[in-house]
Amino acid sequence: MSLQPLLEAPWVIQVHAFAAMAAFLLGVVQFAAPKGTLPHRTVGTVWIALIVAVTVSSIFVRPSLYPGLPLEKWFSPIHAFTVLTAFGVLSGVSFLLRGGCALKQHKHPFTGIFIGGLIVAGALSFLPGRIMHQVIFGA
Repeated sequence: MSLQPLLEAPWVIQVHAFAAMAAFLLGVVQFAAPKGTLPHRTVGTVWIALIVAVTVSSIFVRPSLYPGLPLEKWFSPIHAFTVLTAFGVLSGVSFLLRGGCALKQHKHPFTGIFIGGLIVAGALSFLPGRIMHQVIFGA
């Protein structure tokens, strides 16, 4: 195991990967910690910011690897998670802003983001040929 392939990757990939790892760890904390407390709200705000960073950076991963790539080739099937995550963030934040009985509903889109965007899409990042595969298993 070596972080070298990730540290040598374009900066957008580093932002994407490190924000995803931090969001995963904070997500685990959020699931385990008491709900509705000031720490829950604070960590949740940081988690949302990290997820937004992961989502936005995901758009630019392929063009950072292949400069000059035409726009229509920027996206692969894994980018379906980008769209779903963006929708989930908007839904979850909308529930939080509405407050009242809608407040409890924010957990559904955020749990979906954690499972789909961080666990499933994260697992796909370890497929052969990807940078995270090189980090864990070598070249």
